[in-house]
Amino acid sequence: MLLLSACENDLNKIKEISAKYVSQPVDTTKGVDVIYSDSAIVKGRMTAPVMVHFDISDPINILPKGVKIVFYDYSAQESANIVADSGVYHTVDQKVEFYHHVVYTTKKGDTFKSDELIWDPTKKTMYSNKPVQIIMANGDILNGINFTSDDKLQYPQMKQSTGSFNVSDFPGK
Repeated sequence: MLLLSACENDLNKIKEISAKYVSQPVDTTKGVDVIYSDSAIVKGRMTAPVMVHFDISDPINILPKGVKIVFYDYSAQESANIVADSGVYHTVDQKVEFYHHVVYTTKKGDTFKSDELIWDPTKKTMYSNKPVQIIMANGDILNGINFTSDDKLQYPQMKQSTGSFNVSDFPGK
């Protein structure tokens, strides 16, 4: 009976220790610089001071000290960029979450600002449930919540929106 009890305690101790390490990072990388390409064409570049990899049921990479992603067009010119104070990359569904002081700028000069932006590159969409401000290249300003858009920021939609719009032509004049 004493021997059986000792084995059971050891098994419980092993379970306790292994549960503690499941939430521990597997790998930490400093000075991250990743280039994304498709068919030898560079599509983007991600830089971050630190990336922490967690190998859990949905493996994730956390970028706790900031992240910048630069997107390139077919002629290798910068087409957009995203900068945020932190980020999370979900490796299974490939979604990228950006948090705190998120700024997304397009080539034509439109700027998205929020404390959250979730990008789904497989669906080519972006969304946020936090308050959002979009400053258009022409000076128009849109504010709202429940933001959704294509990943080029060409067709933004949001609820409870307000804005300031520049009007240059008046009908009938």
